[in-house]
Amino acid sequence: MGVIGLGYVGLPLAVEFGEAGFSVRGFDVAAPRVTQVNQGRSYIPDVPGKQLAELVRRKRLTATRSYEELSACDAIIICVPTPLRKTREPDISFILGAAQAIAKALRPGHLIVLESTTYPGTTEEVLLPMLHARGLRVGKDFSLAFSPERIDPGNPRYTTHNIPKVVGGMTPTCQKLAVTLYRQVVEKVVPVSSTKVAEMVKLLENTFRAVNIGLVNEIALMCDKLGLDVWEVIEAAKTKPFGFMAFYPGPGIGGHCIPHDPMYLAWKARVHGFEARFIELADQMNRSMPHYVVDKVARTLNERRKALNGSRILLLGLAYKQDVNDTRDSPAFEIAQALRERGGQVSYHDPYVPEAELSGVSAKSVPLSAAQLKRQDCVVILTNHSNVNYDLILRHAPLIVDTRNQYRRPRQAASHVTKL
Repeated sequence: MGVIGLGYVGLPLAVEFGEAGFSVRGFDVAAPRVTQVNQGRSYIPDVPGKQLAELVRRKRLTATRSYEELSACDAIIICVPTPLRKTREPDISFILGAAQAIAKALRPGHLIVLESTTYPGTTEEVLLPMLHARGLRVGKDFSLAFSPERIDPGNPRYTTHNIPKVVGGMTPTCQKLAVTLYRQVVEKVVPVSSTKVAEMVKLLENTFRAVNIGLVNEIALMCDKLGLDVWEVIEAAKTKPFGFMAFYPGPGIGGHCIPHDPMYLAWKARVHGFEARFIELADQMNRSMPHYVVDKVARTLNERRKALNGSRILLLGLAYKQDVNDTRDSPAFEIAQALRERGGQVSYHDPYVPEAELSGVSAKSVPLSAAQLKRQDCVVILTNHSNVNYDLILRHAPLIVDTRNQYRRPRQAASHVTKL
């Protein structure tokens, strides 16, 4: 079988199929990824290097950049990125590229499954016509389905194997084949009536999160104005055993899903003459948070008679969430740029991201030491990595702006710690 796209979704999935006894061929346009897979070196934290190396050694998993080999695969799963354009409209160019390659290799008996998050109708309205152009018919000559990825990078409890898999097929035959395929590697498969329903399921899941994060971010700004600790409010509210689900504020939203997926749905709604107002408002609120953090840093420095211009600012965490190396759409980069535009001297520490580009300048993670912390005018906590010594930061940083509520215990309340 073949997996197109060997990123945070595709590589773990390819490994699961390899472990289940399948002969897996991974396809990716990025030469470094192909090389690393074939050398058995993992670049995804959720895929142990030893496990990948063993699969490669046993020839259960190989990688290539050549799509000509797709014809030899009985099943092909598409796991490519679906970013947004600068206009915040869907960019499905990677899906189109994968579909074009599959169309050239399409043969009777093929099962094609799209996992990339996209707007409802993509499988039926975009992929199907491209495949039909080859003269083969869906449900008769080949099968087509959609099954949304649900990967949570860095989550040790829920992985590809035990996260329920939603599957929608173009026809009953397509549905049956896709369900049978995923049952080989996933504990629970949830069939739905169509590919459109399956596409919508993923967008609902992530829109639910985006809207609620937007709400709690607005509550955080409100509490700041009212002189309240939003974290204390949330902790008290979640003691209610019904009717409340805790969401938490932060410096912005990152990763591939939450910043993008709701906008796919909003765009599709506009095409049909419907304005997704909740989605648009949540997006505006969440995208405003990096600038709120920068203003908070400036105000906090000003209260201590320091100007942001010329101050040394250390960012704790570039990854968008804890204990991963995933920096896609991390708000840390926008915060770093805005701080530098206002004259801040910005550096960063992230044990999972040794090198990065900040505001167009190559940078390396600085060592976290007492001397390093004392040299800073302000430390901004953006990510709560479990292997970072926050007690060291508390003892030696002259000023801390904490956007993740790392210092929540009463004994840690200190005059040099400012919360979001």
